[in-house]
Amino acid sequence: MQSKFVQSMGLAAIVASLFAIPTAHAAEKIVKIDGSSTVYPITEAVAEEFQKAKKGAIKVTVGISGTGGGFKKFCRGETDISEASRPILKKEMDACKEAGIQYIELPVAYDALTVVVNPKNDWIKSITVEELNKMWAPAAQGSVKTWKQVNATWPDKPLKLFGPGADSGTFDYFTEAVVGKAKSSRGDFTASEDDNVLVQGVSSDIGGLGYFGYAYFDENRDKLRAVPIVAKTGAPAVSPSPETVMNGTYQPLSRPLFIYVNATAGAFKPEVKEFINFYLANAAALTKEVKYVPLPASEYAAVVEHWKSLKPGTGFGGVPEVGVKIPELLSRIK
Repeated sequence: MQSKFVQSMGLAAIVASLFAIPTAHAAEKIVKIDGSSTVYPITEAVAEEFQKAKKGAIKVTVGISGTGGGFKKFCRGETDISEASRPILKKEMDACKEAGIQYIELPVAYDALTVVVNPKNDWIKSITVEELNKMWAPAAQGSVKTWKQVNATWPDKPLKLFGPGADSGTFDYFTEAVVGKAKSSRGDFTASEDDNVLVQGVSSDIGGLGYFGYAYFDENRDKLRAVPIVAKTGAPAVSPSPETVMNGTYQPLSRPLFIYVNATAGAFKPEVKEFINFYLANAAALTKEVKYVPLPASEYAAVVEHWKSLKPGTGFGGVPEVGVKIPELLSRIK
């Protein structure tokens, strides 16, 4: 005998109710992002504001695998967006091509890659690119162990180096700018994809020196001291700051930061398109909020137009460059 509930609802209604929850779950809209720990604070800030604006209708996940780790996932089709603190490399381009994945390259901010020391270090007032090279070049491994070996006026104290791991775009950019070849570095240093680990290492060792994005220094300036950089012999030392990045005087460690959007997702997944529109509309304010350097308004306008065109490709061709300007970069993508 059927219950009154069954009689009143009818068999069809019961069947429909059984499938209601799985159908809703299947329709859940998610934007998947992974990549650079340097770009993470910007994207995380954008994701938080976007999800508030959408009132839970779209979920955004943001991981930190490093630029290289993020591209591996992106080129396997596991993410919609990849954050990068350096441009996509030839091997990553090839991996994406093999998987049939096209990408749209979008610069979103500038960063001052910052060299830091322990606040108790009272002997280093500035550092030259040549001295950084002497510390970090592959030839230094196992041989350059003290500060005095780098500069005779510095003390004979142990030199303890801290830097991003090999999957980091910051590692790639720093080695390109300082050593002259991406990924060319001594290997006997404390490496981590987590910038907070590097902060802890330098702040707890008087002989420590490390490098990472400006925002992590600014957030921990009570524990660290930024070292002014002398780009060329005879040039003045310049400290990292939003102003010196914008006026082009902080060289060679100023760099653009990127997001790469899966071109298919960007064109055919409404939630991804909505998120990127929101990202570019709010990038200037949120970039500044998390202590990075926004692009000038004219450059954001150019990036927005590039995004609207959904034009895939990269302005770098798989070869890292130091000092490239955003308008020139976008003009290269035909």
